[in-house]
Amino acid sequence: MKLFVRTILLLALLAPAGFSQPRPAQLTVAQAIDEAIQHNPELAAARLALPVSEAARITAGLRPNPVVSYSSDHLDWLGTGYNDQNNAGPPEIALRVDFPFERGGKRQARLDTAAFERRIAEAQVNDAIRKLKQDVTLACIDLLEAQARLALADENLQSLDRIVQLNDARVKAGSIPQVELTRSRVAMLQFRTTKRAAELGVTTAQTRLRILLGRPATGDAISITGNLKPNVPDTAANLEALRRAAIETRPDLASLHLTQARSQADLRLQVAQGKVDYTVGMEYRRQQGVNGRGNSLGFFASAPLPIFSRNQGEIARARAEQIQIVKRIEALEHEITGEVTAAYEEYETARTQLAEIERDLLAPSTEARDTTAYVYQAGASSLMEVLDAQRAFNETMSAYTGAQADYRRAVGRLESAVGREMIP
Repeated sequence: MKLFVRTILLLALLAPAGFSQPRPAQLTVAQAIDEAIQHNPELAAARLALPVSEAARITAGLRPNPVVSYSSDHLDWLGTGYNDQNNAGPPEIALRVDFPFERGGKRQARLDTAAFERRIAEAQVNDAIRKLKQDVTLACIDLLEAQARLALADENLQSLDRIVQLNDARVKAGSIPQVELTRSRVAMLQFRTTKRAAELGVTTAQTRLRILLGRPATGDAISITGNLKPNVPDTAANLEALRRAAIETRPDLASLHLTQARSQADLRLQVAQGKVDYTVGMEYRRQQGVNGRGNSLGFFASAPLPIFSRNQGEIARARAEQIQIVKRIEALEHEITGEVTAAYEEYETARTQLAEIERDLLAPSTEARDTTAYVYQAGASSLMEVLDAQRAFNETMSAYTGAQADYRRAVGRLESAVGREMIP
């Protein structure tokens, strides 16, 4: 009954909480992660493994029930007629109670095995949270990148719009031919197409993020506040320290180590299951015959003879599982080491690329665009020079936005591979 009440309360906390209050339309990355941990449906399903494991612990602690038997024997229902001549009967009524006694520490072994179930479930929930944090972080970065690209498209479109307005005034004044106005308008239409693509990118990123947050896929717009520009450390991270930290902290590896400990407890349980259990019983019997009545008591003890089955199969299975889990731990450690190494290389590449763009491209492309636009407004340069400078600026800023997003994604993947925050 208590387990049922706890399960209902847990479901009440998990299910309606996401729909009882309006969700904010603007979030930071940290707020988005917190909301996903509270409302993500897949994580909520993973958390339900905890009451399931608690139920297994309760079952493991139960003792075997006594057995009550009742019998009525030698009843004269066929009309024989019990008497002194046929010497049949007499009718007997018996009531018997048998108590099984477990040997070999079976109950404690069951409790030890079941205790690992909850710890394994907790480690698996922590691993689900680790993966969810990575998914939400990457989704937020995707949305930040899409928002930055949309802002860049707006800025480019406004710059082209100013040129179109300038050329329109020049055509009316007879300073330039009509074809130059047409070229500037065509260029502006191209940048409008770029803006529509950026708007689609924002919508797609919003949809993915809403699903991870446990919100309806279609709904009000959502945005991530904050700057896409990261704080890049000057020195590289220590790869060997990251590998050691991953081996120490990854919850999926911790889950396997707990599974190994549970397998050892399960082996002890299976050895205990091979021990013979005793059954002790007591019987009350009443006889009712022609010549008199009688009451009697009987005591019984029974035990199976372990000639054929001594639980050999389950013992062999538990031992084989121990070897299997050792191999799985070794494989996962190698996988984690490789995952950290790959994430580290991605991180270092993104860090280097971002630093190079900031050092070599940002200032020259911005200066070229502003200078060319100023000279063009003064009538000392051609429209093609302005458009070339604008496209070069757009490509540079687009590459810079992508490099910023790639760096932050690389940080997110590296921290998820390690299992904790490591990069500032």
